[in-house]
Amino acid sequence: MLIGELANAAGTTIRALRYYEQQDLLHPRRAPNGYREYDETAVGRVANIKLLLSIGLTANDVRALLPCLDQDIADGPVCSASARVIARRLADVEEKIAALDVVRTRLTEVLDQAPQLVR
Repeated sequence: MLIGELANAAGTTIRALRYYEQQDLLHPRRAPNGYREYDETAVGRVANIKLLLSIGLTANDVRALLPCLDQDIADGPVCSASARVIARRLADVEEKIAALDVVRTRLTEVLDQAPQLVR
């Protein structure tokens, strides 16, 4: 199928598919005329890429899961690499939350010391 057909079948845009290709997540064949050609497994791969990006993984994270992308992961990632990648991303998120909590505490303390300011 051509890129527009894949975009329609996967519920995404041509631009997104080109981005996935640029990020080395999607590998179309090239027809003699230069058009991108995808097989039917690309629909599932794109669905998996979209799912993983939507839960907060980056394109680099998803690239580490390439062996898993042609399996159905809608009920949860199934390859061993996915747990490590997701755990690492979760640790990053927890670290950012902790840093933001410190900032929130400091801002609250400043506001509490300046009662004339309206919250």
